[in-house]
Amino acid sequence: MLPVNSKILPNPEDVAAHACRIIIAEAESALRERQVFRIVLAGGGTPQRTYEMLAGMVQDWDAWEIFWSDERCLPADHAERNSRMADRVWLSRVAIPSRQVHTIPAELGSVRAAAEYSRLVVERQPFDLVLLGMGSDGHTASLFSTNGDRVAPVIAVHCAPKPPSERVSMNFQTLRACRKQLVLVTGADKSATVLAWQQDTDLPIAHATRNDACLLADAEAGQSANFVAAVL
Repeated sequence: MLPVNSKILPNPEDVAAHACRIIIAEAESALRERQVFRIVLAGGGTPQRTYEMLAGMVQDWDAWEIFWSDERCLPADHAERNSRMADRVWLSRVAIPSRQVHTIPAELGSVRAAAEYSRLVVERQPFDLVLLGMGSDGHTASLFSTNGDRVAPVIAVHCAPKPPSERVSMNFQTLRACRKQLVLVTGADKSATVLAWQQDTDLPIAHATRNDACLLADAEAGQSANFVAAVL
């Protein structure tokens, strides 16, 4: 079943713009109440435009704390790291203190990196906002199966079906343990999976997402499903 708050928007640009408005609203609320905004970022291509838009906004960046839902076990400066993409299009352009940007040390190997990031996650939960994407196979973060939550909040992923095979990922329970979830899905290749999710197919994204999450899909991704068309 899709989250209750699911909307179709015309195109990926509208998805990114609407996502930005939600992120900024959550940030402003968190700063009023707790003086810090803790957000978990997603990798992949879908959120990139959202990050680019955020880079052009004026915010109290020194009160933001950045985390990642998952990372690929590649060298720290590798272009295909999730953290490198976000840094390139957004984080390097705003004044978030480096001590508040918490990259996953995946270059240390999946087991050691998961253990180190788990300790950090336990200290900082609950997150204010967790941003999720979805692959055409229904995976989210680096969770490619529905084997259930593990004991550790961040887990080592071995033999991922997409390279690199070694990864680090927050588990389902950690991704759900937040004040708000925002899920972004774009592209025609996701349409069949969105429909399968709506029809209660056992997918990783369904395990990771709460019923009260906000799901934003573009028209191509949502074409096979039947949910609310948002008016912008």
